[in-house]
Amino acid sequence: MRYIERPVLGALATIVVGLALSSGAGAQQQTRMPVIGFLGAASASDYPGPLEAFHEGLKDQGYVEGKNVAITYRWALGDTEKLPALAAELVRIGVDVIVASGGLSPALAAQAATQKIPIVSTGAGGSLAASFAQPGGNVTGAQSQSTGLNPKRLELLHQAVPDAILAAVLFNPVTIESPETLNELREAARSLGVRLYMAEARSEGDLDNAFALIAQAGAGAVLVIGGPSFLTQREKIVALAARYKLPAIYNWREFAADGGLMAYGDSLSTLYRRAGDYAGRILKGAEPGDLPIDRPAVIQLVINLQTAKALGLTLPPAILGRADEVIE
Repeated sequence: MRYIERPVLGALATIVVGLALSSGAGAQQQTRMPVIGFLGAASASDYPGPLEAFHEGLKDQGYVEGKNVAITYRWALGDTEKLPALAAELVRIGVDVIVASGGLSPALAAQAATQKIPIVSTGAGGSLAASFAQPGGNVTGAQSQSTGLNPKRLELLHQAVPDAILAAVLFNPVTIESPETLNELREAARSLGVRLYMAEARSEGDLDNAFALIAQAGAGAVLVIGGPSFLTQREKIVALAARYKLPAIYNWREFAADGGLMAYGDSLSTLYRRAGDYAGRILKGAEPGDLPIDRPAVIQLVINLQTAKALGLTLPPAILGRADEVIE
């Protein structure tokens, strides 16, 4: 009996331990905290407001960082060439969702790194989707309406500084919105009777020379075509515009808040809150291909009156009257 009992007891013990381990593994699997991989073209310090909005969007779906969701951040610090490696690293980690922040470049890098992990873009989702209503594939998110607004920005700049017959366009050819952007601006300039001076700046080190050339050419105003690199460098860009006494218009409110004269574009906070909401929905089981690309309809004109006064510029009542926000 002893020889019979021992194997039976051992078998029972093995079954009990196995069940316990199985139960523990199941519990561990059930309580695993999901992980969001945040792929940013710039840096966290450049997006304090939008990041707060992103977390609010997550909270709308019941997710709070550190409580029931983890977020691992990878920032390119304005160097888009780093994005593919950072995206590949998030894929190797095995994150549940990738949030691509900072325009088209991070979204492209994420899509090149994975066709399986869901990707939520903060502003360029429509560029990678089959359609806005039914994106299909693994990419969704929001679509910035700032693309295509540069002719309107040039018109607003001309209204603010009508004597500026020569206007400079500061852009980074690596992160420019689309190949048609400059052609659209040239057509808009012809209709306004304005000549354009094109100034390239591929890196922060190019900005000083670019502004010196703009001033040397005799430009009376500047249109800054912003990308993630310019957002990172906005304090320097705004300071250079002030040094050369150049009225300038930008695409994001953050520039005007940091001392730029005017900004005209959609709300970064709206785009990031939608990205957070979508990331939360995907964590709950939604398929990215079934989530329509969100296109915020709010376009804001922000004017910094302090900067206008420092430039000795009196803005026309028509410009001030249509402003959504005036910083005094």
